[in-house]
Amino acid sequence: MTVWQEDAARDLVLNAGDRLELLTRGEGSYLYDGDDKRYLDFLAGIAVTSLGHAHPVFVEAISRQAATLAHVSNYFATPPQLALAARLKRLAGAGIDGRVFFSNSGAEANEAAFKLARLHGGAERPRIIALENAFHGRTMGSLAMTAKPSMRAPFEPMPGGVEHIPATIEALEAAMDDHVAAVIVEPIQGEAGVVELPEGYLAAARSLTLAYGALLIVDEIQTGAGRTGAWFGFSHDGITPDAITLAKGIGGGFPIGALVTFGAASSLFTPGSHGSTFGGNPLGTAVADAVLAEIERAGLVENAAARGAQLRSVIDAIDSPLVIGTRGKGLLIGVALSAPVAGEVVAAAQQRGLIVNAANPETIRIAPALTIGDAEIEEFQTLFAASLADVQASLAASETEGVSA
Repeated sequence: MTVWQEDAARDLVLNAGDRLELLTRGEGSYLYDGDDKRYLDFLAGIAVTSLGHAHPVFVEAISRQAATLAHVSNYFATPPQLALAARLKRLAGAGIDGRVFFSNSGAEANEAAFKLARLHGGAERPRIIALENAFHGRTMGSLAMTAKPSMRAPFEPMPGGVEHIPATIEALEAAMDDHVAAVIVEPIQGEAGVVELPEGYLAAARSLTLAYGALLIVDEIQTGAGRTGAWFGFSHDGITPDAITLAKGIGGGFPIGALVTFGAASSLFTPGSHGSTFGGNPLGTAVADAVLAEIERAGLVENAAARGAQLRSVIDAIDSPLVIGTRGKGLLIGVALSAPVAGEVVAAAQQRGLIVNAANPETIRIAPALTIGDAEIEEFQTLFAASLADVQASLAASETEGVSA
């Protein structure tokens, strides 16, 4: 065990298990460890570093704002806070009635959404509908909306009122009634293995929630900020939700989250009903506004759409028996495997200098920076193909040993 591993084992809470490596710096789509080994980063901190590492726009925004004003309480407004709120409303199509609540993470944004649903529902509408296999965070409210028993069990009882249903239009139709306060969905269930909602689901959810007077809340924490080849996942379906939650890619690596409300939902929070000491601080909002401005300026939403299609073609061309298909949109891609060896593929990739993620035992999640081009994709193809071949050879060797025994 190295010194840094001993330090991590002694000093860090065990929630994340053993850390995979000690990373010391990054540049563009590359990360470097303490021995200066280079890794092609095709995870981007789980869809976070939209512009890659140490992008000049990100660095300059932090430096400029840190030298100006880092924090004041939310008794006051600041120019970066107002600028970012206006940009998010414009990009989301929230209109003049839209409003923004800033938080520090996606879980906090979903916690705010949980409270928004409660405010809308009151005593007459106690039900909140979420989907099976959903992941909305690990705080108690967001965990209540998360449908993963292994995450929930140690912390039961959960806050009440949340029901999880299959991700089908038929199940949603059967679940809806006048007692539903809100329906919350992810356009693509990233933690479930990059699983898209059925065709037409968001349109049906919008229609049903309007008919029954419930809110439609779309969790865009992993799918927002251009990740799917549109500004937001719901944008592909041409609907207008009542609220969306954001984090990850909007800050490009700086911790920030947001709840954006539309229409009548914007009047539900009143003075004192919710708050955050650090939410919307000028440092975080200045960085996020600069990141989103660069995504717009550089056409990175369009790049995500084009490079995502290119990347899926490249993966198909590898022609590995371990790969049975891809799913997702833009640069949020799930690689479906023919065997539960995602962990082994991730380990083999890391050995070769490629960072990807096992969303579950049968799925590799790929979510690189929105800035990638031909060179990064070509290198990914080489490294990923070799990693798959390494695992395939190991499986074949195990089978041979089993037969011999």
